[in-house]
Amino acid sequence: MDIGYARVSTEDQSYDLQVDALQDAGCEVIYSETWSGKHRDRPELNNALKSLRKGDSFVVFRLDRLGRNLKDLVEIVSDLEKRGIGFKSLKESIDTTSPTGKLVFHIFASLAEFERNLISERTKAGLKAARARGRKGGRRRSLSRSDVRKIRALLKDPHITKTEVAKDYGVSRVTLNKYLNEPESGPVQ
Repeated sequence: MDIGYARVSTEDQSYDLQVDALQDAGCEVIYSETWSGKHRDRPELNNALKSLRKGDSFVVFRLDRLGRNLKDLVEIVSDLEKRGIGFKSLKESIDTTSPTGKLVFHIFASLAEFERNLISERTKAGLKAARARGRKGGRRRSLSRSDVRKIRALLKDPHITKTEVAKDYGVSRVTLNKYLNEPESGPVQ
C-alpha cells in the first residue's frame, strides 16, 4: 500500500496540490497537517509512520515536506528501510524501491554524513584556536561584577524588591539570584 503525507507550514497555505499529486501517484491513505517543518515531532507524520507496514511505501510530494534538513530525512528514510518500507518523493523522482532510487538516497545520506563531519572538524578547530588565544567558551555574563555590587547595595533597602531590580537590569529573577548566590570574588568574564 502507498501511504502519502502532505504538510504545509501555515494556515493560509493549502496542501490541495500535494494531496492531488499523492492521489494521482496511487496513495490509498493520505495524512495531512499544518505544522512547521522545523519540528520533527509532528502528530500526523507520526501517525503516518506508525501506520506503515513491511512492503508499504511512504510517499511525499517533495522532500522538504518531510523534513527541513538532510539529517532528519536520512534518519526517517533509514528507519523506513530497516522496517522494509519503501520511500518515494514525487518531485525529486526518488523511489527507494528501485536500485536507482536507493543509490540516489545513499548519496544523499553520504553527503549528510560528510557535512556533519566537516561541521564537527570546523567547530573543534575554532574552539582550539580560541583557547590558544586565551578565550573561554560559554555565554557572556548578563551582569558585570560592578552591577552585582550595585544590586547587593540596592537590596539592602527593604523597600526594593528583587523583582524590581531584575526588571531594571533586564534579567530574570532566576538570573539575578544566580549572580547573587555567587561568592563576591566570583568568576570574572
